[in-house]
Formats: sequence, structure tokens, C-alpha cells
Amino acid sequence: QVQLVESGGGLVQAGGSLRLSCGASGRTFSSGVMGWFRQAPGKAREFVAGIRWSGDSTLYQDSVKGRFTISRDNAKNTVYLQMDSLKPEDTAVYYCAARERVVISTAPDRYDYWGQGTQVTVSS
Repeated sequence: QVQLVESGGGLVQAGGSLRLSCGASGRTFSSGVMGWFRQAPGKAREFVAGIRWSGDSTLYQDSVKGRFTISRDNAKNTVYLQMDSLKPEDTAVYYCAARERVVISTAPDRYDYWGQGTQVTVSS
């Protein structure tokens, strides 16, 4: 059974940085896609960034381009989200998700496995 576990969330001031990690267990991913999503109170879950395990393709939501960087370490079966220049509007619960297909999708219902989420709070 696949399990995804996020870590690295916390409270940070605007302009600061955080690095989220998502460790996958239960199988070794050599193909497919990993995505980061976020959900703020009262809002729908939204796509933040995605990466193919092959590492040859990434995709970002426009609002995080130039500030967030997604990466993966195949040997550790782990995906990261480096978040810089954080803004209060980045405050949300951040989830990682895995997709068996090799095309990066921005739709949450296209992902097969989900982590439990980690809270990111950015104060102004």
C-alpha cells in the first residue's frame, strides 16, 4: 500500500522560506508524476507544482512561478517543494499526491495517492 508523508510545514514571516518534503513508501516510483497541492480554509484544493519522476518535466501554478521549486530524489523516493519569498496568501494546508500516469495534471481527481497534508502559515 502506497503511503505519502509530508513534512516541513510551519509558521514563517512573509518573505521567508520553507522546504516541504514528501516521502513515498510502499513502492518505488520510477515513473509517473508527483504533485503538490494546497487548500486554504473555505477554498477548493488547488494545484501548486508537479514533476515527473523522470525529472524531465515540471509544471507550476502561475502565482508561484519564480518563487517555488519542485524537485525529486529518486534514490530516496522523495519529492521536495522549496518555497521562497513566501506571501500571506500562500497560507494553506499543503498536500503531496502521486499519479501513475506520466502526464502532469493540475486536477486533483487525476491523482491516485495522497498524503495527510502539512500546514504552512505565512504571517504578514
